[in-house]
Amino acid sequence: MPHTPETPAARPIRAAMTIAVATRDDGEVSGHAGKARHWLLFDCRPGEGVPEPARVCLEKEQLFHYFDDNAPHPLDGVELVVAGGAGDGFVRHLAKRGTAVLLTGETDPRAALARILAGEALPDPRFDVTRIACRVRDLFARH
Repeated sequence: MPHTPETPAARPIRAAMTIAVATRDDGEVSGHAGKARHWLLFDCRPGEGVPEPARVCLEKEQLFHYFDDNAPHPLDGVELVVAGGAGDGFVRHLAKRGTAVLLTGETDPRAALARILAGEALPDPRFDVTRIACRVRDLFARH
């Protein structure tokens, strides 16, 4: 059974919120949020549709896989992160920073966001064998 954390999915947003989508170099939703360098930040408002995103490119030391929790982060203040996959450590790490995580099999960031804004459920995450290594790593993670 895929790991799907508790999130505010399946209901439309009722207040302004910032949603970050982890992306690969080609712009598709990233399957590994902890190592995602490219992010799209959407400042969403109820009833306004999908806004144009701000693009954020993280330095290696800012990747959540390596990041030290004792410093500010470019994604601080984001209420929801959307990704194709993430380990339990990543989910716990972001929860400490006040951010929920939503995992999906949707590959198009704008389509995923449109479904979230409409209160529709997203497709389940795709199976990825590399997540097994991440789960083992998460057993020993500092998060």
